[in-house]
Amino acid sequence: MSAAGVLDRINVEIGDTVFKEGEAGDRAYIVQEGCIEIVKDRAGTPVVLGTIEKGGIFGEMALIDNQPRMASARAAAPSTIVVVGRDVFTQKISRCDPFIRGLLGIFVRNLRTVTQDHAR
Repeated sequence: MSAAGVLDRINVEIGDTVFKEGEAGDRAYIVQEGCIEIVKDRAGTPVVLGTIEKGGIFGEMALIDNQPRMASARAAAPSTIVVVGRDVFTQKISRCDPFIRGLLGIFVRNLRTVTQDHAR
């Protein structure tokens, strides 16, 4: 976050990669405008797992469980995305009840397991 409290924004064009499967994740993103596809490589073939549209967040799982990105993210349309760095995310999540933080960890672990099983 800048001194003025404004989060960074990135503009991406159709087909631009935001992050790649397997990379370390140090930020999450919010779609301000446009559409982002979440893509998993399945034996060399990209498979779209879902799309994130205006107001949606993606990339947060790596911030919750410190695991590598489980899929890639690419622009399906010209898009503006807001960058939420690890520091901002950690600050926000630290204000949550410990029970809720624990639930988030469980949800992410379960989602990773289901996605990995489905990708096989």
